[in-house]
Amino acid sequence: MADTSDDTRSTFPAGFLWGCATAAYQIEGSPLADGAGVSNWHRFAHTPGMVHAGDTGDVACDHYNRWREDVALMRSLGMRGYRFSINWSRVLPEGRGRVNPEGLAFYDRLVDALLENGIQPMATLFHWDLPAALDDRGGWLNPDIAGWFAEYARVVFRKLDDRVGLWATLNEPWVVTDGGYLHGVLAPGHGSRYEPPIAAHHLLRAHGAAVQAYRAEGRNNIGIVVNIEPKYPASQNPEDLAATARADAYMNRQFLDPVFLGRYPGEMREVFGNAWPEWPAEDMLLIRQAIDFVGINYYTRSVTRHDARRWPVHGSGVPQKHATRTETGWEVYPQGLTDVLKWVSARYGQPPIYVTENGAAFYDPPSAIEGRVEDPLRVAYLREHLRAAHAALRQGVDLRGYFLWSLLDNFEWALGYAKRFGIVHVDYATQQRTPKDSARFYAEVIATQGAALGVNA
Repeated sequence: MADTSDDTRSTFPAGFLWGCATAAYQIEGSPLADGAGVSNWHRFAHTPGMVHAGDTGDVACDHYNRWREDVALMRSLGMRGYRFSINWSRVLPEGRGRVNPEGLAFYDRLVDALLENGIQPMATLFHWDLPAALDDRGGWLNPDIAGWFAEYARVVFRKLDDRVGLWATLNEPWVVTDGGYLHGVLAPGHGSRYEPPIAAHHLLRAHGAAVQAYRAEGRNNIGIVVNIEPKYPASQNPEDLAATARADAYMNRQFLDPVFLGRYPGEMREVFGNAWPEWPAEDMLLIRQAIDFVGINYYTRSVTRHDARRWPVHGSGVPQKHATRTETGWEVYPQGLTDVLKWVSARYGQPPIYVTENGAAFYDPPSAIEGRVEDPLRVAYLREHLRAAHAALRQGVDLRGYFLWSLLDNFEWALGYAKRFGIVHVDYATQQRTPKDSARFYAEVIATQGAALGVNA
């Protein structure tokens, strides 16, 4: 038998950043505490009929008051990184101008505690919760928002960049525009044919303006986080192939092509027709700022076929027989993560990549049973997706880290508290945290630098 004592081929590289992720409105609670302003998500959640069971983020996981406990929990699991978002309204209650020192101090204390516990922070500037005062002025439809976002970003950079080494400007701009401006199922709750391209463009302009501000103020690394859903054609029929290309352009390339290539995909005019504007060249120059990494959120894939009834891409997903599905109805497809990472690397010049979200909602009981929460489906999901990430590494992808979604069960946007993504169970009645079996599994993966996955070189 060969000596494999020095064989590290099946582990992840030294310095690989193992972590978990959360978002401010989903976990913090206390949305109006200590001088914070109202966000569009606070307003949306308090609008009858918009969120499952009338749930709101008023308490959520009470992380605003329990952050010390949550940092200690991360340390106990061996986390080396933590991706969190900053509530813009907590820092600038009106979205611009007056700074709320108490709100900024919350993130200051959190960052200090993370570093004291050996956890590297990654801060996201915008994870869907826009100050309501700016929403009232048009929100992402107002071209001035790029400047507003850069102003907010500078405030946060000046306070935290001496300790935060990784920054993300936006999280999942596609979801903001598709859910919030096209279908109206997420904040701000619009349903329009013409607004989504405008909101998407101004999100990207805001990203570019924030990167410019960071180059003047910051000294570390900044990037953007997008959700990518690989699109596979249902057949080689030309109509299915064309629908797949449109779906890919709309969801995936619409945001990465401008950032990396300085242009929108050619299919976007076909997708939106006369609702697609022409944008000035100087806007594209603003958007195409050099970034230090790209964050990829991956959950599932779509097998796409032509469907003339489905606007805007005239395509729909084909459910796959015998597929395992999560509580949100998403197909479990680990190979898609390998494919996505390789595609981003090949198309955009091999940028440094972090998997910034990956996880699954499966049924968990409301309370722990004898101090334990068994979640074998989530354990299997994590094992196979981490193996898929490792496969991408072996095939040349510059993958720097993996942030599991999510640390805690939390407020899952329009789904309220009906779906649980956490590896730590939260009893919402008592706020008791109980690490699930998946948390213990992930801790073992981290402790062994991935060897616990049993992957083959």
